[in-house]
Amino acid sequence: MTRLAPGTPIRVREDFPPGHIRTPVYLRGKTGEVIKFFGNFDNAETAAYGLPGLKKGVYKVRFRAIDLWSDYAGPAIDAIEADLYEHWLERLT
Repeated sequence: MTRLAPGTPIRVREDFPPGHIRTPVYLRGKTGEVIKFFGNFDNAETAAYGLPGLKKGVYKVRFRAIDLWSDYAGPAIDAIEADLYEHWLERLT
């Protein structure tokens, strides 16, 4: 994957593989915006089983609360940020 620049809109892959997964279920299929690239790290999803794996990019992604929960009644500017491995991210542009 080509590195995603801050501001890039993304969608989190909607997938439900078995095992140790680092991506919260409530973020899968949701859209957000890349905030920062942290670098490449061991893939925790394979390392949890003692398996080798390619290093994966990790990104900080911001999600608007209203985009995560349709009944969210808080301020429109409320958001959460999550650190996600690149193989979970789909570029929207």
